[in-house]
Amino acid sequence: MEPASSVPGTQAIARAARLLRLVTAAGSDGASLQELAVAAELSRSTAHRLLSALKSEGLVDRDGASTRWMPGPELFLMGSVAAARYDVTTLARDIVRSLAVKTEESAFLSVRRADETVCLLREEGSFPIRSFVLSEGVRFPLGVASAGLAILAFLPDHDVDAYLDRHPELEGAWGRAHGQLPLRARLAETKERGYAVNPGLIVKGSWGMGAAVFDRAGRPEWALSLTGVEFRFGPDRMAELGRTLLAHAHQLSARIASTRR
Repeated sequence: MEPASSVPGTQAIARAARLLRLVTAAGSDGASLQELAVAAELSRSTAHRLLSALKSEGLVDRDGASTRWMPGPELFLMGSVAAARYDVTTLARDIVRSLAVKTEESAFLSVRRADETVCLLREEGSFPIRSFVLSEGVRFPLGVASAGLAILAFLPDHDVDAYLDRHPELEGAWGRAHGQLPLRARLAETKERGYAVNPGLIVKGSWGMGAAVFDRAGRPEWALSLTGVEFRFGPDRMAELGRTLLAHAHQLSARIASTRR
């Protein structure tokens, strides 16, 4: 197979794809040209040129009043077609809702996409104090949020090693707790316990728990997770939450195995 770097036009395609992911990750509020250029590590002129090309194809749109960039109508049409193959939200929605009801915390379904997780579903719990770290469309690198930590922990060891080699920037971007040694320790704890715990490592005081959901081949491709405020995650209650989370994750894995072909 010819290396991607030698294929003419590959760099422009990769840059445009990066901008598309950033626009969709920004959600309904959209993102400014400056924000997108900085996040994509592009000059403003290059980012604007690529975004304008994407806009002409209907893949992104630009709000006339705010000048912020947002997902375009073609993305909706493409997503509708791709959903038949990749989307499990119809299978998971009642399970995510049940998790939120039983725990009273906010519950989520995230999917693995290459080296990231993307939140697909959010259900609010009844507890009045909530954490707003995660919502639909938000992306995190594997190993950062509890969903990505749960998924990474159950990948084969050689895949974990390769991932960490590809991303030496995790510690600089997310703090010392995401250096290789502490991250590997949390991965080992997650594998032994069965579920991941994020003790306020993204936003202080906002805790998360995650459990991997597996495909028919036994690969961790999704995760269920919970987030809430720190005082709701004492040792005794966390063990109870972990059992509930694992039970719902096992239920969804079984449902996926029995229905996806």
